[in-house]
Amino acid sequence: MLPPKEKAWQVHLRLNEVFGLLPTYPRQDPMRELISTMLSHRTTHANEEKAYSQMLERFPSWQQVMDAPVEELADALSPAEFPGAKAVNIQKTLRIIQQTHPDFNLAFLEQMDVSPAMDWLMALPGVGLKTATLVLLFNFHKPVLPVDTHVHRISQRVGLIGAKVTHDKAHAILLEMFPPDADVLYNFHRHMLKHGQKVCTFRYPKCGSCALQNLCNYYEEVRSKGIDL
Repeated sequence: MLPPKEKAWQVHLRLNEVFGLLPTYPRQDPMRELISTMLSHRTTHANEEKAYSQMLERFPSWQQVMDAPVEELADALSPAEFPGAKAVNIQKTLRIIQQTHPDFNLAFLEQMDVSPAMDWLMALPGVGLKTATLVLLFNFHKPVLPVDTHVHRISQRVGLIGAKVTHDKAHAILLEMFPPDADVLYNFHRHMLKHGQKVCTFRYPKCGSCALQNLCNYYEEVRSKGIDL
């Protein structure tokens, strides 16, 4: 059995073969990444997008979002789960950003090292590890690894992390398994996301067609019970 670090690299290489190496072009709007990821908590991607679009239709600028009556903002965010709490956190976050960056421009994060940039983002209301790492990896090409539900689930099934490892703890554990290379980390994250959506789903994973079969603890455990996959 491969040690977790070696297995993680093999998973990365295998998924590169399946999905192809993705170019990493930094996204142009860090504020969109920040706010949309705040909206994504316990919310489907479709409803996250709908909530974000409705918000900007009613309040076209960040200044207007910040100044809107919180009840009206919550109504605009209604496709997302917990719209009231998210409206409060978004407005608090915008006020904090405006104090030092009145144009709501997060470009200053590009010049910061990873640790202080993470600390700055995670001090914002409603911003956790996943949101902070997504902003830094996708927008500023920083060597961090976002752990969403797909990355977490597959990592547990394959055996990269233990069954009781939380999402937050998984960030540090998985990050140590890879070189500090934003391109590698971006591809690992994106490929695990695709694999989780298409093959290693929450219910009824398609183990029979999975490219990670001979690396996967879950597959071996199920097969050992005589279950045909």
